[in-house]
Amino acid sequence: MPLDPIAKRLLAMMAAASPTGQPRPTPNERRQSLAKLMRFADVDVAGVAAVDGVLPGPAGDIAYRLYVPGNTAGEASPGFLFFHGGGMVAGSIETHDGPARAFAKRAGIVVVSVDYRLAPEHPFPAAIDDAWAATSWVASHAEELKLDSDRIGVGGDSAGGTLAAVVSRRARDHAVPIALQLLLYPVTNSSADTPSYSLYSSGYGLTRDGMEWFWKQYLGEGGDETNPDASPAQLTDLRRLPRAIVVTAEADILRDEAEAYAQRLFLATVETEGYRYDGMIHGFMRMAGKVERANEAYDELAESITTMLAKTWRA
Repeated sequence: MPLDPIAKRLLAMMAAASPTGQPRPTPNERRQSLAKLMRFADVDVAGVAAVDGVLPGPAGDIAYRLYVPGNTAGEASPGFLFFHGGGMVAGSIETHDGPARAFAKRAGIVVVSVDYRLAPEHPFPAAIDDAWAATSWVASHAEELKLDSDRIGVGGDSAGGTLAAVVSRRARDHAVPIALQLLLYPVTNSSADTPSYSLYSSGYGLTRDGMEWFWKQYLGEGGDETNPDASPAQLTDLRRLPRAIVVTAEADILRDEAEAYAQRLFLATVETEGYRYDGMIHGFMRMAGKVERANEAYDELAESITTMLAKTWRA
């Protein structure tokens, strides 16, 4: 399909702000750029209370933000840990405040947004370790957080989707009850050899060169990109993983690897739903303040999230 006109305009604006021939941005410049984009394109969501807190992590406290929609007051609610995107280098609970609020309100669930450590200052596996520590802590403190311990999910966008996939595998292996994994255009494989990597290698936001840079920042020189904790698709046994919702954008280099992962989950008898959003680009759901299709996606996904969490992890 043709590229969505609004997405096309956003890409033109981003290209103008980062003309070719300029030096590759530093990690801090990447962080500032993502924060600026989110302030411009994010959606304002009212009616969701939020409170900041910290939980114990492997290298000190991990900051989190708890979002509680009005319809859950006083009741044990389904819970959802959200891991922000940004290539393991950028992003925070601040940049992804809008998506976390949107999922809380539209799905009627309590969302715990996790501020994990970033590369290159904290390379692999720091982000994974923080995400796993947060998941384990929330699962064991469900009653304190007024969550239904049988209906807790994990999810994230882009790099956050990778964290959610890895955490889901660890939860299976350590008998931590997770009922759902929501993977929004996740990074699942380091091979970069799919047709979508060729079709959309440049000019569509996330580029092949950009992904190579993110991998290098995250793993360092000589890092093992085939480690299943970095590339979830390298995992050979996907059986008994939490049920999954996998979302892709048509014009995204990560599309094919994410869809291949969804197909493998399905073939491993994991209950799996797949959504491809035609005409969309990587990260489109972060841009709900400008891209109307993103708001429709939140509504569609909210219905699937509530349905899957209602089944509990035991089903």
